[in-house]
Amino acid sequence: MLSDKVANIPPFYVMEVLERAQQLEEEGRDIIHLEIGEPDFPTASHICDAAKEAMCAGNTKYTHSQGLIELRQAISRNYKGRFDVDVDPAQIIVTSGTSSAMLLLFLAMIDAGDEIIMSNPHYACYPNFVRTAGGVPDFIYTNEDNGFMLQADDLAAHINSETKAILINSPSNPTGQVLSAETLMEIAQVAGDVPIISDEIYQGLVYEGEDHTILEYTDNAFVLNGFSKLYAMTGWRLGYLISPKKYIRTLQKVQQNLFISTNTFVQYAGIAALEGPQEQTQEMVRTYNERRLYLIGRLREIGFDIRNEPKGAYYVLADARKFGEESLALSRQILEDIGVAITPGIDFGQGAEGHLRFSYANSLENIKEGMDRLEKYLM
Repeated sequence: MLSDKVANIPPFYVMEVLERAQQLEEEGRDIIHLEIGEPDFPTASHICDAAKEAMCAGNTKYTHSQGLIELRQAISRNYKGRFDVDVDPAQIIVTSGTSSAMLLLFLAMIDAGDEIIMSNPHYACYPNFVRTAGGVPDFIYTNEDNGFMLQADDLAAHINSETKAILINSPSNPTGQVLSAETLMEIAQVAGDVPIISDEIYQGLVYEGEDHTILEYTDNAFVLNGFSKLYAMTGWRLGYLISPKKYIRTLQKVQQNLFISTNTFVQYAGIAALEGPQEQTQEMVRTYNERRLYLIGRLREIGFDIRNEPKGAYYVLADARKFGEESLALSRQILEDIGVAITPGIDFGQGAEGHLRFSYANSLENIKEGMDRLEKYLM
């Protein structure tokens, strides 16, 4: 018999949509994928070459549980070069994707009943990680008029004796919004002694304004980051956790027990990603921005309400209540009737119900086709 916390876990609806879309494709249907948050670019060749060379050189054994020192040093240099932040390589644990980093952090941090503050809407899996570790998600319902961005004033009203940490995400999934330097500073000030967990996996995918890390504003923070999004390495499963030094030993012991270490040759690929040519990432950002601007314009023409334009990641969370109040039903209807796969807003919490999340991690040609089908179907 399975535990209640596993038996009662909700589905990850974006995967449900993807799997149904794939089933329809197997039946011969032509599907436009605007649901999945996965780069449509290949991993750069120099990154693949680094992994191949590492394997051929025999680098296929366990590494230090925190990861290769060379990779941790490269991550440290990256934060210094981009944000002028000093991160000791000893503060870094290399993980098998950012999800693994999240799991080991919450297991190490949460006792039964501890509360983790997070915005609603939120990345779909956050509450499930917290509950699995025995914690309680404490939702702050954010305002659509400012792009669903967490505000320091709202945060202050939620902090209490049960609060274990504050979880933020910028650039954001599902909203595509980017927290400003001013807002990050205010959040850090309000948080005080409460640690901040900052999910920065979409760092680098910013089209308006500046990119930031929470580490610019406080040392009392855990950073979740990785290589999946900016370097088109989703299947490589390579992430990392930056922690205050005083917690590293405990986190390391959790890593040793649950994961031992991260794939060795994949870590060498990570070094190449950070320190090799950056032309492909620059081209990806330029291309994503072109798609972003096109998609926002077309969605508005069709009748979707977008009150605050997204400025990062590769998502648009659009108000679809003009076409249907229940986002899951609307998403399924659109997929079945016209073959356009879109993620229902309810996947990201009750605060996103009535919305649909569109991903522009697909070619402009396919996005145009998807919008043409939607326009004909809905208008």
